[in-house]
Amino acid sequence: MRRDAVVAAVEHVMPSVVNIGTETIIRVRDPFEDFFRDFWNPYHRQAQPEPRYSLGSGVIIDEAGYVLTNDHLVRRADKIWVKLSTTPDVYEATLVAADERSDVALLKLKAKPGEKFTAIKFAPDDDLLLGETVLALGNPFALGGSVSRGILSSKSRLAPIENQPLDVPNWLQTDAPINPGNSGGPLANLRGELIGLNTAILREAQGIGFAIPVKRINESLSEMLTPESSASRLWFGARIKAGAGPRAIISVQPESPAAKAGLKGGDTIVQVNGKTPRSFIELNELLVAGAKPELTLSIQRETGERRNVTVRLVPEKTFFNADLIQKKIGVSLQELTPKLAEALGLSSADGFVVSGVDRGTPAAENLQPGFLVVSIDGRRPADLTEAAKILYRKKARETVQLGVVIHERRGNFVSYRQGVVELPVR
Repeated sequence: MRRDAVVAAVEHVMPSVVNIGTETIIRVRDPFEDFFRDFWNPYHRQAQPEPRYSLGSGVIIDEAGYVLTNDHLVRRADKIWVKLSTTPDVYEATLVAADERSDVALLKLKAKPGEKFTAIKFAPDDDLLLGETVLALGNPFALGGSVSRGILSSKSRLAPIENQPLDVPNWLQTDAPINPGNSGGPLANLRGELIGLNTAILREAQGIGFAIPVKRINESLSEMLTPESSASRLWFGARIKAGAGPRAIISVQPESPAAKAGLKGGDTIVQVNGKTPRSFIELNELLVAGAKPELTLSIQRETGERRNVTVRLVPEKTFFNADLIQKKIGVSLQELTPKLAEALGLSSADGFVVSGVDRGTPAAENLQPGFLVVSIDGRRPADLTEAAKILYRKKARETVQLGVVIHERRGNFVSYRQGVVELPVR
């Protein structure tokens, strides 16, 4: 009688719960260091980097050793260690991907070849009952694997706004005690399924804790784990549903390799090159593992029809490049390299240089060659490929805002003026 539904769920989930420790090196700089070194003592000892440590929680979501946690726990960490809750084993981990907007990060344990781990199962999206018993597991105050019980006090109240961070209205609310160190741990239902990721508490309140809903976690995983995010940066052009259920295609980008192969939203990927993926993560590994950028996918249509299609992946930069930007807004951009920045008398190589503007366009009325574009719709793209992706998502007659810096050299002095230019997308 003692082994009730709560005990059974804890026994099921606890092997997948992990403790996470991070080390971040803070580069401490003494404001008088340069003075002492240059003018007083050239052998003056410089300030040493100062390590800072933090502790949190996570949950294994794939038997190959993939761990889900909060982005704020591992952001900028130089080293990450993961300790299992049910064994004394400690593993070093690497950051695979992170979504700062959703506060979700994915780690990979540096395990022995073939080593497998116990993974939690995902609950279906929106399978939530207001008032149902929920369990918060994690590592509060570095005490080790711990569990608390409560109810689901409130479901996610609002859908997230694009490019905006998730906050209280987007989270699940529970009265299960969530303390410092619980962040990144799982919020589970009585079936032992992941329904959320513990993320925050209200210090001025009692019995109010928050978790990122599993639906938002799945959306983040679908965006983070793609062939485009791999080291090869190959363009696939389809987003696949993560989490519980079939590996269904959510959307297909126009003109992409997926679109050219005939893939459609609602198609379910059954096999990749003859192999059946056991999880969303393994599916992504199969998509990027081939020596040739050509994939044979076995798919099942919503009508029940099953067929094989061939998808030929291409490097992203062959499509998302300066030509696409020029086509969209009539502006030719060039990446600002350190050498080019020096030639222009600039102290920073952040941003893009306007190298040309199409005549007779709105851009020609506001931009000139030599101007700097430092942001697009408030975002700072890492390269031209990322910049082109932002514009690719824009429809004709929508507008885009460019953060512009104008620099003027007068003798040995360089002055700067900044502003925002709004342009229509073609």
